[in-house]
Amino acid sequence: MVLVCLVVSEVLAVSMVPAFPGPPPRKEPRFMTEIPQIVLPHGGYRKLTAFQKSEIVYQMTVVFCRRFLSVHGDRTVDQMTQAARSCKQNIAEGSASSGTSKETELKLTNVACASLDELLEDSLDYLKSHDSPQWAMNDERAVAAKKLGREHSDWDYWKPIFESRPAETCCNLAITLIHQTRSLLDSLIKHLEADFVKHGGIRERMHAARTAARGEDWDKSVYSRLDGAATAAELESRAEEIRRKVSQAVWGIKKRKGWQ
Repeated sequence: MVLVCLVVSEVLAVSMVPAFPGPPPRKEPRFMTEIPQIVLPHGGYRKLTAFQKSEIVYQMTVVFCRRFLSVHGDRTVDQMTQAARSCKQNIAEGSASSGTSKETELKLTNVACASLDELLEDSLDYLKSHDSPQWAMNDERAVAAKKLGREHSDWDYWKPIFESRPAETCCNLAITLIHQTRSLLDSLIKHLEADFVKHGGIRERMHAARTAARGEDWDKSVYSRLDGAATAAELESRAEEIRRKVSQAVWGIKKRKGWQ
């Protein structure tokens, strides 16, 4: 019995001795070369205030033409409706294409501005041809219209107004909303220009992505070459070989580009 207890005690003692820690697992270096995105995030135009305003402009134009212009035989109806639609659609199309072409987005947003300018001229012509006054900037009605335009970007608010107010009021309200939408588009274009300068076009991004990928491959190959050394002396020899090849490459690039 005593012998059994001694054996058990020795086994427990051995099991309680911590195992000798082996060498830590080898960690490969992490190469964190950031490869630029080729297709940028795009879409989401419905969240743009400029697009929301353009929807109001389109709907109000349809209602205005139906109420105050002859639907049959009047080209102005088609021109105004198409101009309002062009503004809205070009904002949407430009936003959808922005992932691959910021240039296309800029062009289409400028087309939207041009369509809005065309609609503005038609609205001003309506007031002139019907001997109706355009509200002055300091007119209390214009001030109130600007305030409402800033506060409401949904057609549900404006619909009963354009369905019930007289032509002069509706036309002046339309002019105010067109000006506000135009201002928003101008701000959007400035933002797109800055974004284009920062990210470039798709060809530039493709080149940058490929260059970054090649750089990461080069880093890995250099590390692999150094890591294969069997001795410290061989490691230094391989490092010197890499430095010599890099110097030769730098000299060749400078010569090719005329930098020396």
